[in-house]
Amino acid sequence: MIDLEPGFLVTLGGSAAVAIFVAGAGGFMTDTKGWYRGLRFPAWKPPDWAFGPIWTLVLVCATLGAAHGIYRAPDQGSFWLCVTALGINAALNILWNAVFFLLRRPDWAFAEVLVFWLSIVAVMLAVGNHAPTVSLYFVPYLVWVAIASLLNWKIVVLNRPFGRARADGPDPSGSSTDD
Repeated sequence: MIDLEPGFLVTLGGSAAVAIFVAGAGGFMTDTKGWYRGLRFPAWKPPDWAFGPIWTLVLVCATLGAAHGIYRAPDQGSFWLCVTALGINAALNILWNAVFFLLRRPDWAFAEVLVFWLSIVAVMLAVGNHAPTVSLYFVPYLVWVAIASLLNWKIVVLNRPFGRARADGPDPSGSSTDD
């Protein structure tokens, strides 16, 4: 149930604005044509159309968790701990897209996504410190980024090396799906 107190609604609106910004920034950097289409993927990779709805659900849950976590902070220290953890997490979420899609470095993106995943754990701990059940809003985020991390790793394994031009392109075997 959503709290209708004005203070909470302002916090919810701010959290939603940040989530929309993160989604928009990540989406702006994401190009699933050209270079990306030339990559090899594991057979279990979700279809490209599924990423939008999955991220929407994940970010709705994270928005609710962020709003409740910030609003329920019992003191300034808890408040700023939540805001800092959430801010770092948002930055790492955006950074992954830049590293993977703009720099075309899935290998570096894999290293980044591990830190990104840990930042979700940090958010859960920061919120859970004063609102343990609210931290559960972040479980879908944690699970999805874990799955995305595994996918990122498989892309690295199936397509390396990165960082230098390959005369034969990113897929020397001509295969588009491997385990």
